[in-house]
Amino acid sequence: MHLIFKHIKAMPKRGNIMDNTLSKETTKNKRVLIVGTLPYRKDAPTRAFESYFSGWERDAIAQVFSNEAAPVKGHCGTLFQITDRMLLKKWFGEKRDIGTQYYYDSLSAEGTNHKNEALNRKPKGIVDFLSKLGAKHTPSTHLARGVLWKRSFWANEKFCNWLDEFKPECVFLSFSDDFFILNIAQFVSRRFDIPIVTEIGDDYIFNDRKSLSPAYHLYRKMYKSKVHSLFEKNRYIAYISDKMEKQYNEYFRAFGKTVYLTSEIARRPFRQIDMKRPRIRYFGNVLLDRYQSIVDIANALKGINESYTIDVYGGNLSEDIRKAFDACENIVYHNPVPYSEVMRLTEESDILLLVEAFSKFNIQSTKYSLSTKVADSLKSGVNLFAYGSEECGLIDYMQRYDACVTCTSQSELKSMLEKLIEDVSLQRRFYSRSEQLTEEHHSIASSVKIVRGLIDSAICSHTS
Repeated sequence: MHLIFKHIKAMPKRGNIMDNTLSKETTKNKRVLIVGTLPYRKDAPTRAFESYFSGWERDAIAQVFSNEAAPVKGHCGTLFQITDRMLLKKWFGEKRDIGTQYYYDSLSAEGTNHKNEALNRKPKGIVDFLSKLGAKHTPSTHLARGVLWKRSFWANEKFCNWLDEFKPECVFLSFSDDFFILNIAQFVSRRFDIPIVTEIGDDYIFNDRKSLSPAYHLYRKMYKSKVHSLFEKNRYIAYISDKMEKQYNEYFRAFGKTVYLTSEIARRPFRQIDMKRPRIRYFGNVLLDRYQSIVDIANALKGINESYTIDVYGGNLSEDIRKAFDACENIVYHNPVPYSEVMRLTEESDILLLVEAFSKFNIQSTKYSLSTKVADSLKSGVNLFAYGSEECGLIDYMQRYDACVTCTSQSELKSMLEKLIEDVSLQRRFYSRSEQLTEEHHSIASSVKIVRGLIDSAICSHTS
């Protein structure tokens, strides 16, 4: 991998360029085009856009995206949608230019779950079948989608006219493991001679796997080559965690900064845990073996009090995960709920769980990431309990900043849970600490200022 990026030229050290542009705050009216898979949604990782563009003028933000779900009212005045389904129809002879334009006033305030509903339906034809197949994130499907997203199909007159009407001054690339997202960003950058600022929420570069699959190694080689061409000229990056910032900035000699996510949840007054019937809840993704950590906690709770249960709110359960939950008497599974309901249930909770796994494979996937739940959890004022390998980004963050009770060993689960539930002084200490950490790291004003500084710096560097 080092060979792939060995030709990257040295950048100047991080210094006054960023700091000077941060103080100017000249990007309020800069026209920024977001390029990413998903549009803004409160129930999706793109809720991070609240931390990046809050307070920006709506007509200065636009987005092109590839997900089939319709967008909702957010930060963009206009959006342009191009999907696998549209491209498949083009391959099968569709004559007209593909793409759907959206404008803010015509959007709904809140949509359904961001998971692709169309792909959850039973395929009715070849286009449906191929679309469903393409939704699987495998090396083969990534390579196939790279062919599907032929530039002449999506870089059509309809799309170019929409771009020309908006006249972007900077591209904000919401990083992805798909070739075409990077291709679209570079196409727009060249068309308007503008820079690209990158947002990286997951580690797509250093998570190499051991594999005997030729498709995997071909995909990784092509993908890294594409990333190389991107970062040769565009090294202003917004990271989701400081752990990722350190790794990527050193490797790419980049001008990146951490932009911690923020939350709109209202902080509740301190409330001690109800020892008789504590409401213990987990919201979110249970994949990457997180479900096993939840089962570990449930078993430990049973050892404390057989009536203690965990309410798990999550979706897309495999048969193995569902069986594991069904076999555990102390887990009560619920279907996913809207974000507004998550906020209400959070406020009522005694303990919120933040979990990661312990296997090497899953540690590699979460090593640099910081869950979008962190900002909500810290802001809420609810007691938090984090469990997982200390190598995972989430667990490392909570432990390093003394944000909550953090357990990194199954053998200590029972004793640490007991201490949290019984020790009111400990609960008060972490209530104060989470408030302090929210103010220090998860302030919307601070996050927006950093993003504006990155965009200003990129534009200044590009034009100089």
